[in-house]
Amino acid sequence: MEIDLTGRCALITGGSKGLGLAMARRFSMSGASVTIVARRPAELAEAVADLKTTAKAVMAGVAADVSTAEGTALAFQGAEGAMGKVDILVNNAGTAQAGPFETLTDEYWQGDLDLKLFAAIRLARLALPGMKKRRWGRIINSLNSGARTPGPGSAPTSVTRAAGLALTKVLAGECAPYNVLVNALLVGRFKTEQSSRGAMRLSGDLEEGFAKMAKAIPLGRVGEPEEYANLACFLVSDAGSYITGAGINADGGMAPAP
Repeated sequence: MEIDLTGRCALITGGSKGLGLAMARRFSMSGASVTIVARRPAELAEAVADLKTTAKAVMAGVAADVSTAEGTALAFQGAEGAMGKVDILVNNAGTAQAGPFETLTDEYWQGDLDLKLFAAIRLARLALPGMKKRRWGRIINSLNSGARTPGPGSAPTSVTRAAGLALTKVLAGECAPYNVLVNALLVGRFKTEQSSRGAMRLSGDLEEGFAKMAKAIPLGRVGEPEEYANLACFLVSDAGSYITGAGINADGGMAPAP
């Protein structure tokens, strides 16, 4: 399926590497203007330079910490300044944080909530007025399978992601009359920097580690970031115009619940 995002403007947090970078590339190659947000200026600049080699429209980067109210405002203002508007918002920032419940301090909980939940709340609040006025908008919240089926020792991430799934459903219902669609993608195991570290811990060899991870995945392999980006690109396009309020597993069949 050929997807055309010409004229659309996307803001992607956590966009300098991994799944965020893959989405930025896919969106920009489909014609969208894209602003990626990340905390580290050097990594951000490198990612933007790389993306510009294939982008068909504006490609920009904003260095900001979206775990703070000031950072989310900076990110959104930077994106609007670069592109003129934000039609597509992908809340992708955040890494897995997990440990035994009784060991988790208030600070640890708050940091996870700020980065994964409050960043999504604040950015959606900034983006929605323009989306509603133009009567077109797309929001994707990147979550994980723990949002539906949390296991022991999976807090705080699973709890934060469960809240993100609830946020997705609330926003989808409120925004539907304005043609603003809100969906969640529940991430499984993809070949990213984070999963690569996990693979190395499993065996000391990257490919062997991925092979061990794959044993828990019905499709028998770890996903490629481009596969995730293709699904996200469909959801933010006009081809996905009847999908809202959905939480879609992108995990090769690994999640115990649909």
